[in-house]
Amino acid sequence: MTESNHMKQLRELLGAAADLHAASALLDWDMRTFMPPGAAESRSFQLATLEEAEHDLLTSRRLGNLLRNLERETRDLDPDSDSFRLVAKVRRQYERDARTPSSWVRRNAHAVAAANTAWEKARAASDFRIFAPHLQKLLGLKLEYLTFFEPAAHPYDILLDRFDEGLTCGALEPLFLRLKREQGAIIRKALEKERPRSEFLNGSYPAAKQLALTRRVLTRMGYDWKQGRQDRSVHPFTTSFGLSDVRITTKVVKGKPFSALFSSIHEGGHALYEQGIDKRYARTPFADGASFSVHESQSRLWENLVGRSPEFWNYWFPVVRNMFPENLGTVSREEFLAALNEPEASPIRTEADELTYNMHIILRFELEKSLIEGKMKVTELSDAWNSGMKQLLGVEVRNDVEGVLQDIHWSMGEFGYFPSYALGNVISAQLWDAALKRIPSIPEAVAVGDYAPLREWLRTHVHVFGAKYNTAEILAVATGSPELNPDPYLKLLNRKYC
Repeated sequence: MTESNHMKQLRELLGAAADLHAASALLDWDMRTFMPPGAAESRSFQLATLEEAEHDLLTSRRLGNLLRNLERETRDLDPDSDSFRLVAKVRRQYERDARTPSSWVRRNAHAVAAANTAWEKARAASDFRIFAPHLQKLLGLKLEYLTFFEPAAHPYDILLDRFDEGLTCGALEPLFLRLKREQGAIIRKALEKERPRSEFLNGSYPAAKQLALTRRVLTRMGYDWKQGRQDRSVHPFTTSFGLSDVRITTKVVKGKPFSALFSSIHEGGHALYEQGIDKRYARTPFADGASFSVHESQSRLWENLVGRSPEFWNYWFPVVRNMFPENLGTVSREEFLAALNEPEASPIRTEADELTYNMHIILRFELEKSLIEGKMKVTELSDAWNSGMKQLLGVEVRNDVEGVLQDIHWSMGEFGYFPSYALGNVISAQLWDAALKRIPSIPEAVAVGDYAPLREWLRTHVHVFGAKYNTAEILAVATGSPELNPDPYLKLLNRKYC
C-alpha cells in the first residue's frame, strides 16, 4: 500500500526527533564512560538543548495537524496495521508530552546532568548529603510534572505509566504484597540451609580475563559486534543510538569475579532485544521495547534462567576453569554452580542473587511512593533505606554507597522506573515457560552452547515487534494470555531453592 503524503511527513518528523534523541543518548553515554570530569557543566547545556529541541518537535502544532489528518486517513485500516498503531501511539505520546512545557524539559535536563555528577562525587565520598540537594531538586521537578496532568487514582500512577503503559499502584501493590510474602518465605528457608564452599571465588581473577570471558559469552549469545560495542562504566547499562548501534557497558567488581559476566549477560539480553527489532521501525517510536518491564524480562531471562542454569555451565565451566586454573583447577562444576547460586542477603541490588533481588525493588518502590506522597523527606531517605533493608533482608547497611547511593536512577530523575525490574522477573518466567512448551529442547541446546533456539523464539515472539505492542499484548502473543502471572516465577524459585 502506497503511503499518503501525510504519513511520509509524519515519518520525516519522527525520524528527526529520533535523531535528536540518539544524539542526546550518545552524549549521555559519553558522560557515563569517557567524558572528562571538567566537562560536566557544558554537557548539561548540550543535553538540555537537544532534549528541549526533541520535545518541541514532538509537541509542535505541525505534528498535531498531521495527527488529525492521519486519524481520518487511517480510521478504516486494520487496527493492528503498522500505520494505524503508529498514529495511535504517537497521538498518546503527543497528548502526554504536549502537557509538559519546554521550560520544564530544559530545567529538568540541566538538573539531571548536574545530579549525575553530584551522585558520582557523593559515591566517591560515601556521603549522601552531597547528593541530597540535587535529589530534592529532581523530586520537586517531578512533583511539578504531576501537576501537568489530570489527577490519577494515585499520583505515582502517572510516573509508572511512562515506563509501563497503564500500570497503576492498584495493580502493583497486590502483586508486590504477594511477592513480599511468598518470595520472602522462600528466602527465609533458603538462607537457613548450609552454605556451600565458595572460597575459590576469593582468589585473583584478572580483570582483562573477566572481560575476555564476557565477550566470548556475548558473541555466542548472538550480540552483533558490528552494530554494538562494550565499555566500562560505574553502573552497567545498555543504550541505543538507533537499531544499528546498540551499546552495552559493564563493571568489574573487586571480590566478585563473575559479576562482570552476569552484568554483561544481563545487558546482552537488553541489547539482543534492541538488535532484534524489525528494522522497518528504525527512527520511529516503535524502535524501542514494548515497555521497561518487558525489556527487563529479556535481561533477567538471560542472566538468571540461562546464565545461572546447570545447562549453561555444562558448556562454560570447562572454559572458565581453563582460564582460571589456579582458582578453579580442583573445583567441580557442581561446587562452582552452588557457589554462584548461593542466596545471600546482600545490600547491593546489582549484585543480588535472583532469589533476593525483588526485595530490593520493593524497598525502592515503597520509598519512592512515600516521597511522592510527601510522607517522607529526602533528608530522611538514607535512614529509611537502611531500616528497610534490615526489615526485608536482615541486612545492616554499612555506608551510603551500600545504601541510598548505590543506584543511578534517581540521579537521572527516573521515578517510577524501579518496579519494572520486579515485573521483568515475573514476565521472564512466563516467557521461559511458554518457550519451553513450544521448544522443549531449549535446555539441551543451552547445554552445548547453542542459544539460537531460545534467541529466535524470543525474536519472533517479543523482539521483532519493538514498541508496536504494549506489555499485555506481548504477553498475549508470547504466552496466550495478557495477564501478569507470578505463579511460574514463584514455582521456579521454589523448585530451585526449597
